[in-house]
Amino acid sequence: MKNGPSLVILGTILGSLLVGLMGWMLAKNVKFQTGVEVAYAAAPTQSAEAAAQADDGCLVSHKFPEGIMQWCEMISSIASQAELPPNLIAAIILQESGGDSSAYSASGAVGLMQVMPRDGLAASFECINGPCFAGRPTIEELQDPRFNVEYGTQMLAGLISKLGSPREALKAYGPMDVDYSYADKVLAIYDRYR
Repeated sequence: MKNGPSLVILGTILGSLLVGLMGWMLAKNVKFQTGVEVAYAAAPTQSAEAAAQADDGCLVSHKFPEGIMQWCEMISSIASQAELPPNLIAAIILQESGGDSSAYSASGAVGLMQVMPRDGLAASFECINGPCFAGRPTIEELQDPRFNVEYGTQMLAGLISKLGSPREALKAYGPMDVDYSYADKVLAIYDRYR
């Protein structure tokens, strides 16, 4: 039984890689369509505060912490282009990096939205047909906050289009071995801060 913990760790890594590969394959094969409506659990309402935020280019709720608000205009612009709620993207960033653009996870994910790159630690992850993240951007590219959020947001939009709901898309976006736990955490943040 002395190999038990090693096997558990190896299984967790392999499982995470498989989910990441599946998400990557789904996102890569999605054809983005403009004008497609996505239904959300509850439609956001616009308050007077939200209208004032829109005037300064910020569509993210001011209830989010400063670590997220420093990226407000960028999140708003990118989310709007992808036709996603800016508060949903802000919720992912809060969960993934807390707004730290230099965040680097133990699994090798990079930046505000913790995207797996094709190089660094992630380059050693092998899948059936070769490196799991070969089609992904580099660490250097993902360290650029705008590029990171654009890439992560487009990946999420593709998953929503393919899987049909934000919860299913977030399940695929997050770690493989946590089922809906990650999706539910992000959606709870989204609900709490909007």
